Amino acid sequence: METAGAARPVPRPGLRERKKQRTRDALLRAALDLFTTRGYEQTTVDDIVEAVDVSQRTYFRYFASKEDAVFFAPELAESHFTEAVRARPPHEAPLEALRRAVLESWHTIGEAIEQVVPLELHLRTYRVIEATPALLAAHLRRSAELEERIARIIAEREGLDVDTDPRPRLLVAVFSAVVRVTERKWSVGEDVSTEAMRELTASYLDQVGPALLGNWRTA
Repeated sequence: METAGAARPVPRPGLRERKKQRTRDALLRAALDLFTTRGYEQTTVDDIVEAVDVSQRTYFRYFASKEDAVFFAPELAESHFTEAVRARPPHEAPLEALRRAVLESWHTIGEAIEQVVPLELHLRTYRVIEATPALLAAHLRRSAELEERIARIIAEREGLDVDTDPRPRLLVAVFSAVVRVTERKWSVGEDVSTEAMRELTASYLDQVGPALLGNWRTA
């Protein structure tokens, strides 16, 4: 007899779905490998499909553009982080909730990405994003959209109206700035491991002032 709240086993995808996932992942790996070795602008969709031996039509069945392939794994990470923020206990101060969400979910985010592409390849892709103006612009736009989602989550958990109280958006802007500075510093360093990124993020977050660290409900 199944007990209340017990986790149900996740059904294994059928053969057809597994074949589709393998094709998508092969295209994604080929795309990122070419982007990181040849360059984003120098790589065409034809190059990608030739590497996997499929048609252009197959590529566009999974990705609308080259940019879509670049940001497929980062979108997984963003979704994972968003859910980690939602899951933080309500007694945590807002900045602490964000800090713990990003640092404590680091390994599980890595595991989720490893399901589709090697983590090392995913991390090398960030250097391509930083070095490619069109991708950097898309990355900053996506970051702004993520900031708004996170600000609304923080406002909801604190019982605030995000459109009348500026603190949720200010907090997330500060947090995102720390992450941005971390990305930039890490992307030009010699150690591009996830542990180096995690340690750098923690170090920079620890330098954020006490005004944002406190419990807003007792302020």
